[in-house]
Amino acid sequence: MGFLGAALATNSPPAASNAVAGAAASSIPVINTNDPVENEYYKVMVDDDDAEKQILGWINDADAFAKAGGGGSTLTLDLKIQQRLDGVKREYEDFIERHPSHVNVRLAFGSFLNDRRDDEGAFAQWEAARRLAPTNPAAWNNLGNYYAHHDQVTNALECYGKAIELNPSQAVYYHNLAAAVYLFRDPARTYYHLDAQQIYDKAQTLYRQAIKLDPDNFVLFTDYAQSFYGTDPPRWKDGLAAWTEALKLARGDVEREGVYLQMAHIHLELRQCDQARSDLEVVTNANYAALKERLASDLKKALATARTNAPPPAAAGH
Repeated sequence: MGFLGAALATNSPPAASNAVAGAAASSIPVINTNDPVENEYYKVMVDDDDAEKQILGWINDADAFAKAGGGGSTLTLDLKIQQRLDGVKREYEDFIERHPSHVNVRLAFGSFLNDRRDDEGAFAQWEAARRLAPTNPAAWNNLGNYYAHHDQVTNALECYGKAIELNPSQAVYYHNLAAAVYLFRDPARTYYHLDAQQIYDKAQTLYRQAIKLDPDNFVLFTDYAQSFYGTDPPRWKDGLAAWTEALKLARGDVEREGVYLQMAHIHLELRQCDQARSDLEVVTNANYAALKERLASDLKKALATARTNAPPPAAAGH
């Protein structure tokens, strides 16, 4: 299970969806079938994965039943989910009790606990992994996530930097560091001894390195595109170019329409009303209705201002 899905807090344009992007500390591993400990570890990973799939199935079934007019107790469903997760947690704890020096299970259990919103439990497992294997970049990265979410910025920057030092080919480490530098600009300036403009440049350089390593990552591209909003002044044209690239990676109408809303916002900032209108015409998803309406109102005001400021028509015969 991953540490945190990318997403990311979104405000009205310019949206700030740059939260620290997470990465799974572990996935179901390739094991040495001659090693009984690794076989046992593999079973824990499979059971964790099966539990996640089963729980998602229960939730989807409950949603479908409710939409069809059926009743049902959310309390019963919550209890059922909790009991399933408690079983997986006991598997982790039992394995760690017998194999306390197993680094990968510490990383995985930390992610499991973090997904359950047990931040301190997750931290304890990741810190144990770091002590056991100080050259393991995933341990440093996950500790960076913990520190970033608890506003311990200096520690977060140090941990992300160490993860990159240990594995400079992992895109998510650059992504996480870029997001932290962008979000926590003032402490990052102090940490890196940079001025305001240089800290934006650093964040965007890190984003570009992440994109170089993971060029098909839509969430990464959207974070990069939004980083142009915060510069002083905002780099609207650069942001528009980044959103244009993100649009190519959108995986369905919801993502595509979200990009068009961002592009409409930038076109309005650039006083390109026709392009903004075209962007908004693409958006039909009801979830975007309020934001679309707000942008449409901004467009109406921009058009009225443009008409008011337009020069009078030339007199006949001139």
